[in-house]
Amino acid sequence: MEVQPLSGTIGARIAGIDLSQEMSNSQAADIHAAFLAHKVLVFDGPVLTPQQQLRAALLFGEPDIYPFIKGMEGFPEIIEILKTETDKSNFGGGWHSDTTYMEKPALGTMLHALEVPPAGGNTLFANMVAAYDALSDGMKSALEGLKAVNDSNALYSGGRAAAMAKMDGMAKANVVEAETYVSEHPVVRTHPETGQRGLYVNRSHSKRFVGMTMEESKPLIQYLSAHSVCPEFTCSVSWKPGTVTVWDNRVTQHCALNDYHGHRRLMRRITLKGDKPQ
Repeated sequence: MEVQPLSGTIGARIAGIDLSQEMSNSQAADIHAAFLAHKVLVFDGPVLTPQQQLRAALLFGEPDIYPFIKGMEGFPEIIEILKTETDKSNFGGGWHSDTTYMEKPALGTMLHALEVPPAGGNTLFANMVAAYDALSDGMKSALEGLKAVNDSNALYSGGRAAAMAKMDGMAKANVVEAETYVSEHPVVRTHPETGQRGLYVNRSHSKRFVGMTMEESKPLIQYLSAHSVCPEFTCSVSWKPGTVTVWDNRVTQHCALNDYHGHRRLMRRITLKGDKPQ
């Protein structure tokens, strides 16, 4: 196995591993260690069957059910994410961490490319540990003990499901009318495996701080959100059919670029069960 860093701060491309095959215990341990170290791992290989993708996901955690999109027939943990040639908006645009509005947000996410545009459609990732480390001591002190209220409809006045259903591709993916999820989590989260501390607030889901109004909270949420995705904390992942990218949702944010209008992009996604942020 060869680990090829994508940037100086986050991400690595893994060579010498074929996720369509079963892994030995030593390979699984090496992959998990690289996952914790680099936070985003990219594997290039053959297009996986749903069974193979589920097996590969088990290297990183336990697959979970995403509440807003019905899973594939026979594979409820796998959802399809499609942007068609006629769609103008995309799924996952805007910087965020997945499902921070849940009481136990996703540990991580595995995204697998089936169809990609001829150019564009990259996904950006940012390292929240590096973002936290770069803050001043005064800001770190101000954030200590602060919690954010995260809302699944923070950006969707008519509801998340209704917004998804407006996309031709996602309407065909059986959008589910799920409940609105609201949770309170620390603005600075401690990674349960590494002990690293990272920012855990984003403008897509974080609505306000506990004990503060939205008006009072907005300037700091906006500042932290912008600071978190400074270029020096990021990497960019390009896709081709067969590419698998897995990210540690506990210490990263990501953004799917929407720069390929008129072309199809079809992905299969698995989210992994997480724990309550501390």
